[in-house]
Amino acid sequence: MPKKKVFIDGSSGTTGLRIADRLSTPAFADKIELLTISAEGRKDVHERAKVINSADLAFLCLPDAASVEVMPLVDKAVKILDTSTAFRTAPDWTYGFPELHGQREKIKAGSRIAVPGCYASGFISLARPAVELGITPADYPYSCCGVSGYSGGGKKMIAEYEAALRPAGLDAPRSYALTLGHKHLPEMKAVSGLAAAPAFCPLVDNYYSGMQVIVPLALAGLSGWTPEKIAAAYAAYYQGESQITVHALNELPADGRLCSNAMAGTDRMELYLTANADGSQMLLISLFDNLGKGSSGAAIQCMNLLLGFAETLGLE
Repeated sequence: MPKKKVFIDGSSGTTGLRIADRLSTPAFADKIELLTISAEGRKDVHERAKVINSADLAFLCLPDAASVEVMPLVDKAVKILDTSTAFRTAPDWTYGFPELHGQREKIKAGSRIAVPGCYASGFISLARPAVELGITPADYPYSCCGVSGYSGGGKKMIAEYEAALRPAGLDAPRSYALTLGHKHLPEMKAVSGLAAAPAFCPLVDNYYSGMQVIVPLALAGLSGWTPEKIAAAYAAYYQGESQITVHALNELPADGRLCSNAMAGTDRMELYLTANADGSQMLLISLFDNLGKGSSGAAIQCMNLLLGFAETLGLE
């Protein structure tokens, strides 16, 4: 079988570099031919489009505006995986989260795939099943917080954190988007099937990669749903998924703590569900790597589906 021609538009960014590294491993040696472009060509949208149109599949690892600029020049026959926020709620694009019910088939049949945002992946993994299964109504007042390593901020933030001389404030967790606006909110609302976006507070901390997203759930008014039934519903929803593990209710590490970098270097996601003593409140927690299942790992997983490879080829 001839090799598939793949191009990474924006291969010098954090996500593009990690995708390029993955595709350069022995797992893809007999399957992928990576196309390249000159330094000058990267600056010319028509040159970029020319290389994209010579590929079977292209990753767009670009700022939103650059993705929007090049797409009108792309042939319909080329499969596109976009890692920006530009198309994640666009009606003619497919959301790249295979584990959501019905989504794997849509990805396989699609040609325009929007790779999920990192925080959004964590929230949607928890909120989408709750709405889909009728655990919560679409107008449930969701809130969540998330903690990420500094690699989630891209090359500029990585440089700030790894500088020899840096502000003391970078030594501690920092909250941001405190006016309740964040680029992932539209997809968090739309893909989860919510009537309104959640109240979301993200934090960045002084470690390289890894993420956890925490969603509180008050069970008052959720008729018939106990913590045990909710935990069983999540286990059934993700049953058989190789990249998502659902832990039993209140199953935690021996010290009762979850470290946000526990999944660093992996492409999997682990879901934890805990409840208080009287069963009136729960925490739904998604633990994963912002650079793995939250970024390049998810992109490779979708690529494998689009090109007919084993879904987990090249993944941990």
